[in-house]
Amino acid sequence: MGVLGGSFNPAHQGHLHVARIARRRLRLHQVWLLVSPGNPLKPRAGMAPFAERLASARRIADGRRVIATGLERGLGTRYTVDTLAALRTRFPRARFVWLMGADNLEQLPRWRCWMRIVTQATFAVLPRPTYNHRALAGLAARRLRRSRLRSEALPVLAALDPPRWGFVPAPQNAASATAIRAALSGDRRHRPQAAHAAR
Repeated sequence: MGVLGGSFNPAHQGHLHVARIARRRLRLHQVWLLVSPGNPLKPRAGMAPFAERLASARRIADGRRVIATGLERGLGTRYTVDTLAALRTRFPRARFVWLMGADNLEQLPRWRCWMRIVTQATFAVLPRPTYNHRALAGLAARRLRRSRLRSEALPVLAALDPPRWGFVPAPQNAASATAIRAALSGDRRHRPQAAHAAR
């Protein structure tokens, strides 16, 4: 199972693009869009209500291969390290791959108990415009360089024991929730750019 956690404020085609790419490249059975009740690293100002964000994720999911879920709220967890521990307890036979954009890899050292997170599940990093090179040269990537798989080995990532991770070379989708919210509010400073490939 791939788990793509996020605020989904709102969910958009970029999220669906990442979910579909990850499912195919990593040979995952499903990808869960795990809507966070509240991201500790994001301000509450401008955050839509949980039910609204979950509804937006359900609109882009297909309900079969890409599933939108508010499971984290049901688990009563707020931090990824706790969520992964709870998922492993609740679904002991499942193999979870945590999915994140390159922007999250860059900030991973700011996450609570981040070195424990990478021992709880394998993870895959999807490209994000402007973040890729910086993220792959950052602290987390450097600390975990011996655990990184080559791109041709990514299809077996879900079958491996952590810590293992990889960067998924894929076309990028520049859609962002920030740009969508800005457009809805009439602020044109954050316009999405055309998609392009990352290697």
